Amino acid sequence: MLVLQAMHGLSLAQTEFLVADRLSWMRFCGLGPGDAVPDANTLWDFREALIAAGALDALFARLDKAITQAGYLPMAGQIVDATLVAAPRQRGTVEEKARIKAGEKAQDIWPDEPAKARQKDTDARWTMKFSKAKPAMDGKPQIDIAIPVFGYKSHICIDRRHGIIRRGKITDAAAHDGARLREGLIDPNNTAADVWADSAYRSAGNERYLSDVGKVSRIHRRKPPGRPMPKRIARANAAKSAVRARVEHPFAYQKGRVGMVIRTIGIARATVTVMLANMGYNMKRWCWLDWRGATA
Repeated sequence: MLVLQAMHGLSLAQTEFLVADRLSWMRFCGLGPGDAVPDANTLWDFREALIAAGALDALFARLDKAITQAGYLPMAGQIVDATLVAAPRQRGTVEEKARIKAGEKAQDIWPDEPAKARQKDTDARWTMKFSKAKPAMDGKPQIDIAIPVFGYKSHICIDRRHGIIRRGKITDAAAHDGARLREGLIDPNNTAADVWADSAYRSAGNERYLSDVGKVSRIHRRKPPGRPMPKRIARANAAKSAVRARVEHPFAYQKGRVGMVIRTIGIARATVTVMLANMGYNMKRWCWLDWRGATA
């Protein structure tokens, strides 16, 4: 039921209702028309048990192992990227926001209001998402659009050959993308050494790290400050973009078809939401790869 919830972007109550309503969902869950459907509270308790047991990483690894054993080995290099995942916006005073940024817990900030403290997400953060403005009709550049976003950030690594999510990490929205590269995002089992990523991941530390672990950097180069982009670098970046664009497919599926958002409080529960969504995407991708192989 949690897999169905993650693959369709549902609340726990919606999941309970739809499993009881649809025979196909009942069969997927191993239930019959006369069986009792676990309610939303039971699903909540089970999800909390998964968090307490730290079981999500093991479940993700088991699914990845099954996909690999089915013949879809991680190969042809890997692509790293991140996307923002919205959470319910939090309001507070300047002092409260400062204490949250300092790392204080909700129960310490609102000790006399336990009900309020339980509804305050002190793990999520605000950040700005910049959208490149298209040139005007006369060719003149326009001002980029800055959109404030509150929530978390999903970092993934996919293999270039099959597009399966092989590694994942969840942080607050303000975390820098490039610093996460050295925090377990690189898959050591990929048969090729190439690693693609956008210019946010370009740093001397990341280049040394990739070299130390036997990987070859295909990370975009930045435009020189105050100067036009050299043509050779622009051509190289364009060639890398043709490969790197594949990492946008999981994000497009999760945000478009699934409508993934964070409905819970805290990074532990947000991690469950995103990891289950990643597992759901891998299951769908696995089905598509099998179908493509059967029809080839």
